[in-house]
Amino acid sequence: MDGWLMTPGKEQWTYRFHRDDNSWTRDPKVFVDVGRPMPDGSPALLKTRQHLRRDDAEVLWKNLLRSGFQKVPAVWGADAEP
Repeated sequence: MDGWLMTPGKEQWTYRFHRDDNSWTRDPKVFVDVGRPMPDGSPALLKTRQHLRRDDAEVLWKNLLRSGFQKVPAVWGADAEP
C-alpha cells in the first residue's frame, strides 16, 4: 500500500502512506506520514508519523477519501517532481 492524499483547501496537509518493508512478510505494517510541502521548495514540514497495521491503514485511507481528501502524485521526497 503506497500513495498520497491531500486535503482540499488552503492548508494542503498531505498524508503519505508507504509500506514498511521490514515487516511486510510477517505482519504487514504501513508508515503514515503527515506533512505539507514548503512553498519555497525546501524540505517538507513533517508533522507526524504513525506505524499502523495494513488493515488499519486501509481504513484510515478510505475514511480520508470519504471526508474529501484527494489522491495526488508524490509531494515530497525522491518520487516528487521538481
